[in-house]
Amino acid sequence: MYCSFALFADAANLSQEGKLNVLGVFDALHVASLPAVHPRATLVVRLKASPDDAGTHALSLTWVAPGGDEVWSSSGEVEVHSPPPGAIEVDIPVIAAIDLPIAEAGVHVMRVELDGEVEAEVGLHVHVGGTVAPMAMGGLVS
Repeated sequence: MYCSFALFADAANLSQEGKLNVLGVFDALHVASLPAVHPRATLVVRLKASPDDAGTHALSLTWVAPGGDEVWSSSGEVEVHSPPPGAIEVDIPVIAAIDLPIAEAGVHVMRVELDGEVEAEVGLHVHVGGTVAPMAMGGLVS
């Protein structure tokens, strides 16, 4: 099993047909002052599994501050079923609405682990005060 992508967005859902809909992808925040909480950020993770991955797997999320300190973590289990006949992989969307505590400026990281192995790290650039300006590297601001 592997992570095909992980990102922060304003919202996400699954349609009746099972399509993953993602709205407002971002990788940077501007806050007026610190400490702050970014309410209801949506972490979207898309896992892909093969027939060999059927069974229960441990999934954990860890919010890491710019200095490397773990701010919080959460874990659970993902039940994986074999793909239907004719398919080689199955999509496993993970949508988590999270209040993100922010105590300092800099790059925060959401670490996504599957069965104890890091599968993805989603960076979030946090800036304090000032006006929102376009980012030189094409970053997206919430």
